[in-house]
Amino acid sequence: MSTEKAPPTGVSRRTFMGTAAAAAGLTIVPRHVLGAGFQAPSDTVNVAVVGYAHGMGSNNLKNAMKSDNIIALCDVDESAAAKQARVRQGTTPEKFPKPPAEYKDYRVMFEKQKDIDAVIVATPDHMHALVAMTAMQLGKHVYVQKPLTRTISEARALTEAARKYKVVTQMGNQGHSEEGLRLMQEWFNAGVIGDVREVHCWTNRPIWPQGMPRPTEEMPVPEGMDWDLWLGGAPPRPFHKTYHPSFWRAWQDFGAGAMGDMACHVMDASYTVLKLGAPTSVIATAGAIVQAPPAGQGGWGVRVKYNDSYPPSSLIHLSYPQRGNLPPVKMHWYDGGLLPERPDDLESDRKLPESGTIFVGDKGKMWCETYSESPRLIPESAMTAFSNRPAKTLPRVPGGREGHEKNWLDAIRSHGQAVSHFDYAGPFTESVLLGNVALRFPGQRLEWDAANMKVTNVAEANQFVQHNYRSGWTLPTP
Repeated sequence: MSTEKAPPTGVSRRTFMGTAAAAAGLTIVPRHVLGAGFQAPSDTVNVAVVGYAHGMGSNNLKNAMKSDNIIALCDVDESAAAKQARVRQGTTPEKFPKPPAEYKDYRVMFEKQKDIDAVIVATPDHMHALVAMTAMQLGKHVYVQKPLTRTISEARALTEAARKYKVVTQMGNQGHSEEGLRLMQEWFNAGVIGDVREVHCWTNRPIWPQGMPRPTEEMPVPEGMDWDLWLGGAPPRPFHKTYHPSFWRAWQDFGAGAMGDMACHVMDASYTVLKLGAPTSVIATAGAIVQAPPAGQGGWGVRVKYNDSYPPSSLIHLSYPQRGNLPPVKMHWYDGGLLPERPDDLESDRKLPESGTIFVGDKGKMWCETYSESPRLIPESAMTAFSNRPAKTLPRVPGGREGHEKNWLDAIRSHGQAVSHFDYAGPFTESVLLGNVALRFPGQRLEWDAANMKVTNVAEANQFVQHNYRSGWTLPTP
């Protein structure tokens, strides 16, 4: 799919495209001529994936290559990238009739390869904004893994950039494509549970170590790994296996902790269904490691706060104001093994899911699991009696969360909008990341002025709202 120029004023897009194709000596074959199920070459998006050798990047790659053309791959870890290449060649060689070009540095990729239409960004969180902003400024459509960014100011910058450059965007919170999200919206709109003033969201994360001091041991950089490129805009520190490949989420320089990892999934249902917008305040309680006293000394030990790593558990309360006729909402977030109080009307033989959401309405309750799936009314007897259900009026995403990447790619083809576009995902991410700011000031209520992106009552908190990069790395103004 080639980058298109806008048609001149007064000229239809169909006429403009036909004239441009003729001038270039091209033939754009109409879809109906090719037959049902055949995707014309002009409808194929040329996709690059940055950060594909680990984690969700490999899944994004597999999903995108089902329908579109992967022409470039970029990862700072060449050894892991080589393993991914062997997997691709062994399972789906037909999807790569021409092997995609491979790069270590996304900046080199953009400089050398001009035929990229769209970019999937699946790096660690600290590089999301830098890669995505570069892509958008070049006119590339972007899909960015959740959380959209590591800091609030980065999220705001990407939201503004998407508007300016008019590219198609999507955050990788795949539950936003789920059927369950739409069912809950329709149930709520029909007044099934009444007004909601209280929501409880929880996760079983972190499933990696958190709340520890920075390691002092230095380890050799693995073969094929460019550690300086992996650090990117983050402050320099020696390589250690606790940062790469698996546990970078635990560290405040690189990730967004348990809340950043999972709230863009778990909070998505309540944020969408209740039209929450920006919170007005937040207060957090952070769990702390209890350090054993020195040998021979009594006592319970010392509670240690590690600002370099996120805490092992947290309880965060976000306050959202009234929205039109919708009342104010208190959002309660739990992680690290903490759970909400069990609803009195939940049957004794039913367990809370590992991650989920409970909506507390004045007429009833409903819950869902991690990705807005499996929505149910509480108690189950209410669900059984729920026979006269509202009509399914909201648009659905084919394939649900498995179709999240294709929803973005189809929006590029149709010049439309993906479901988790940055005008939604940016403000949502800001809400999530405000919880992380509050974790640095446990027990203090932070008053939030979203319009000016500022904590108004604790001035020192604002340094954690803003992004700061080491010398040589900048996030250009949109």
